[in-house]
Amino acid sequence: MTVRVAQTTSRCNVPPITMRTPVTLCIVLFVVMAESSSAVLPSLYEYYTSGGIKTGLDDNQTYFKLNNKQITIYSGALHYFRVPQAYWRDRLRKLRAAGLNAVETYVPWNLHEPQEGVFDFGSGGTKEEDLFVLLRPGPYICSEWEFGGLPSWLLRYEGIKIRTSDKQYMGFVENYFKKLLELVAPLQFTKGGAIIAIQIENEYGGTKDGDNPVDTGYLQQIKELLTGNGIVELLYTSDTPSNGFSGTLPGVLATANFQDQPIFELSILKIFQPNKPLMVMEYWTGWFDHWTEKHHTRSAAAFGLVLEEILFFNGSVNMYMFHGGTNWGFLNGANIKGLFSDNEGYQPDVTSYDYDAPLSEAGDYTDKYQKVKEIIAKHNTLEIRQPPMPELIKRVAYPTVNVTGELSLDELLKQSEVLNSEKLLPMELLNINNNSGQSYGYIVYKKSNIDIPKNSILKIEGRVCDTVLALVNGQLKSKVLKTQEDLDGFGYWKLKDSTLNLGPDEYKSATLELVVENWGRVNYGKLYQFKQHKGLWQGNVLLNDDILSNWQIIPLEFKKAWIQNLKSWRTPTSTIGPKLYKALLNVDEPNDTFVDLRDWNKGFVVINGFVLARYLTLGPQQMAYLPAPLLRKGENEILIFEHFFPSESIKFATDPTF
Repeated sequence: MTVRVAQTTSRCNVPPITMRTPVTLCIVLFVVMAESSSAVLPSLYEYYTSGGIKTGLDDNQTYFKLNNKQITIYSGALHYFRVPQAYWRDRLRKLRAAGLNAVETYVPWNLHEPQEGVFDFGSGGTKEEDLFVLLRPGPYICSEWEFGGLPSWLLRYEGIKIRTSDKQYMGFVENYFKKLLELVAPLQFTKGGAIIAIQIENEYGGTKDGDNPVDTGYLQQIKELLTGNGIVELLYTSDTPSNGFSGTLPGVLATANFQDQPIFELSILKIFQPNKPLMVMEYWTGWFDHWTEKHHTRSAAAFGLVLEEILFFNGSVNMYMFHGGTNWGFLNGANIKGLFSDNEGYQPDVTSYDYDAPLSEAGDYTDKYQKVKEIIAKHNTLEIRQPPMPELIKRVAYPTVNVTGELSLDELLKQSEVLNSEKLLPMELLNINNNSGQSYGYIVYKKSNIDIPKNSILKIEGRVCDTVLALVNGQLKSKVLKTQEDLDGFGYWKLKDSTLNLGPDEYKSATLELVVENWGRVNYGKLYQFKQHKGLWQGNVLLNDDILSNWQIIPLEFKKAWIQNLKSWRTPTSTIGPKLYKALLNVDEPNDTFVDLRDWNKGFVVINGFVLARYLTLGPQQMAYLPAPLLRKGENEILIFEHFFPSESIKFATDPTF
């Protein structure tokens, strides 16, 4: 018997994870083609394409048909931008081995147009794992991803109304979609590819605000952009049925998002569109975590019970998430609790997107995975080929390494670009990155040659977006973060018009530095909650009630090239205050591991120039997943930017701690 996976031609290739962005990848990942002898069961793709491809996914009855054959969709969410490219095949095969026949992925605009007019879709190959694709191209994706996948440079345009039919916003969407859909269109099922359905925007009903009508004209324009750029497959929207159907369009399949009460939610959906198939586009397998919360978990029994009810109700399902992966670097999203219009209810997400999903962040099988495999095997009567479960990828706990170098904040700023401004500016309005502003990282506001009397009061008007460290002559004056209650005080977003006593010392011709962190832009909420400028911009900074002006503004983006050119490393002093620390890890053979950050306080870790993960001693995440593809044989450089107190060493572990 010979089984050959056919190679396909694509106009986009996929490199490994790069350090320029967390992932610069091709937007379409999965192409399903295979050929086998008559002595074995057909592949999924063979079964649905035998006799030639005549039609795509059809929702013109109470069940789905694909190429005129009935199909129940068993899908799992797996986002290519949250998984190292080298592990795509492993994760996809594990998904297929559970009995799933489709994979769902979003497309994050902010990764593929990081600067206005500069598009990056990667340059690698394809993966063939006998799966169909449910594509969710946005332009807004939510996904607990920074700014819901929207590029931050949109915020440079005063008055722009994102996620609406606003002409300025839609002009940018049109430019992006033309580039994106040029790649997507040839990979549709009826063109010989894998994509069987494409979503229009994402949970648009969630934008409904009281009695104000939803801008359905925006959804219609997105639909027309899709169809006008070669999209011919089934289109759909997704929202929670019990929240209403304001985010839907006539003639477009509505699908459901929920975690519990499947009969209740699907009954509402059935009443809304009685002659259509039932599809749960997001059955939430677990949940995501905000910093300082307890890690969210959901039992396999509770998870399996709802999955059974969905299938007994003749529903198709996409499990969100089947494999969560990682919010690499600075790309975690955030929420605004309640209906606050500013940063008051801000809730940043952790780096791990484990989600308590059937496949863990590191790709391990869980009891939920076994439950999925068992339930689908019971319901799916189609006799097609299915791969065995792949072996798990090896993980090791590398020996502890000592910190060997240190760069002070002053040294970091000396090696950074400096801008001058009379007034405070947010990140997005800096004229850098081809006039696209600063998207991620930190921004420093520096004021030199000022006299600071004893017990001077520093005041920041409005709210900080999102954290700030105050230093005088390089010495930290703001409080060290030790408890969750400390987040209610100076230095954090919760306190409006916050003040800080700079202490009993008097300073002449002093330097004041305010180090502000973007801890992740909001990815979900009402439209007015998407005004996500970062830095200091809601008011003035005052010293003893006198407004300070004429600032030096220094962006700290921590891009790879800048990181690798850093100089003037010194012997570690382990003193308080923001610093960058260095250690070297030598490995004979790269293996997966976890960086154990329980001995550190707050900051982020960098591996070989790649910003890997944020950390916070308050949890819930205590360790950062480090996949082998980010390591190299021999010497590896580990950097840690610590806000407060460092450890003298860096430890590793085989399993995460929450």
